Amino acid sequence: MKLIHFVCLAVCATTLSSIAQTITVNKENRTIAVTTTDEAEVVADVAAVTVGFTLFGTDQNQTYADATRTSNAIITALHDAGIKQDAIQSTQQSLTAIDDDDKPRYAKGIRFRFSQAWVVTGPASSAADILQVAITTGANNSGEINWKLSNEEMLESAASEKALAHAQKIAERYAAGLKTKLGALIYASNQEPPRGYFGRTLNTSSASLGSSKVNLKPLAIAPEKISKSATVYAVFAIE
Repeated sequence: MKLIHFVCLAVCATTLSSIAQTITVNKENRTIAVTTTDEAEVVADVAAVTVGFTLFGTDQNQTYADATRTSNAIITALHDAGIKQDAIQSTQQSLTAIDDDDKPRYAKGIRFRFSQAWVVTGPASSAADILQVAITTGANNSGEINWKLSNEEMLESAASEKALAHAQKIAERYAAGLKTKLGALIYASNQEPPRGYFGRTLNTSSASLGSSKVNLKPLAIAPEKISKSATVYAVFAIE
């Protein structure tokens, strides 16, 4: 929803109000000030994909040994798929003891839990392939994707330009209603609300998928559209 607020200062001392606008007319200040919000959007071209795994064991040393094998297998597979090391960032790794609050596992003699995660950044079109490579190598706690733009400033500029153009049309309409002509832009400022974070995590029960990866096709993943909104406050002279 677009929110529009208007303040118009023109040729006499009268104030008119309605639901969507406020117009203040003043002999001393021949200006029209408009505040409006508009939005621009484009499909994301960068994906930051979270991949990771969780495994359990009965012995601390054995759990850690299993974790190192799975960890290195995942990273090697990503490298073999053409992903460079500087595109991979570690975000979490931990080896923790399990107490008897986890009754099902504790009853089976499981005493330790290891988890590790990375964020892999690449073109949006590669998100499904990144997940495919990681999951089929043992990354059983994967799937969250943070969609991004390689050039966010361009989208921000587009949103601001739309909002300013919208403000100018509104100002022109109200200037015409006042039987006058819109002059030059005197002042403009804008502010932008933050964008949210999107994603889902896929969990499987084992950190070792083995032969189950044979003949699997990558997931069907479509990059989301990223939108930027800009609020512009613009002051125009009237002739």
